[in-house]
Amino acid sequence: MEVLLGVKIGCLLALLVLTLGCGLTPIYVKWFQMDAATGHHHRVLSLLGCTSAGVFLGAGLMHMTAEALEGIESEIQKFVVQNSTGSKGNSSRDAASSYVEYPYGELVISLGFFFVFLLESLALQCCHGAAGGSTVQEEEWGGTHAFGFHKHPAVPSPSRGPLRALVLLLSLSFHSVFEGLAVGLQATVAATIQLCVAVLAHKGLVVFSVGLRLGKIGTGPRWATFCILSLALMSPVGLALGLTVAGGASGQTQGLAQAVLEGIATGTFLYVTFLEILPRELACPEAPLAKYSCVAAGFAFMALIALWA
Repeated sequence: MEVLLGVKIGCLLALLVLTLGCGLTPIYVKWFQMDAATGHHHRVLSLLGCTSAGVFLGAGLMHMTAEALEGIESEIQKFVVQNSTGSKGNSSRDAASSYVEYPYGELVISLGFFFVFLLESLALQCCHGAAGGSTVQEEEWGGTHAFGFHKHPAVPSPSRGPLRALVLLLSLSFHSVFEGLAVGLQATVAATIQLCVAVLAHKGLVVFSVGLRLGKIGTGPRWATFCILSLALMSPVGLALGLTVAGGASGQTQGLAQAVLEGIATGTFLYVTFLEILPRELACPEAPLAKYSCVAAGFAFMALIALWA
């Protein structure tokens, strides 16, 4: 038991150090700053940003979505079976047969997606309601024609950057807490190390991409450091919670609530990935094939890492 506790504490420190290191590197290393880059350096950073977009896409589809769907489906089925056997005295086989097949996981993820859509729409309406509809419409369409095509692609409004960055950090924070919680709840040393290595493998890439994203949208060093530090603390917090509840019995609805929250966080993450990160990285028409290749490479990295999980 003491060996297992020591391994979990080591995993806690590893998660904290790796997240801080990978997240702060693109913020404080001048080579990664897009504003000071020119020529070939600027193009390399642009392709690196496309690779990070692929990392976000792979993390959202191959990790967060897969884990949320599996967790929600199993927890809802378990909840239905427990309620059926407890209230009616039926057998577990009869309770399982009464379970209605429905894409609950997809529904929860979609609710998270549309929740951020509604929140962002309300925020933009409040911020720009007094500025006049024509100004807002011109800003939202980025100078493109509403019923035709233009040679310049539409770029997301700059006013959405801070809000979507906050949504991105919150969704990743939720996911990081649940990842740390899963590590803390492992019952053996081998399972703890295996799961921790899988978390470290994809977390380093994701947090590095977050730091790169914060720098590209013009976030100040102090605020960016605070964001990375907050994100770095989430996995250790979840692992500490896992250590706390590992020896006790969890409530009947605790697992279901965790799965639903992770599904909502996944929906918010997918919203930011598809409506903020990918459009911004692919908006410039320069070297489109190279950019698409970098996005595919980032996605491929996360798909390979999913084999270890």
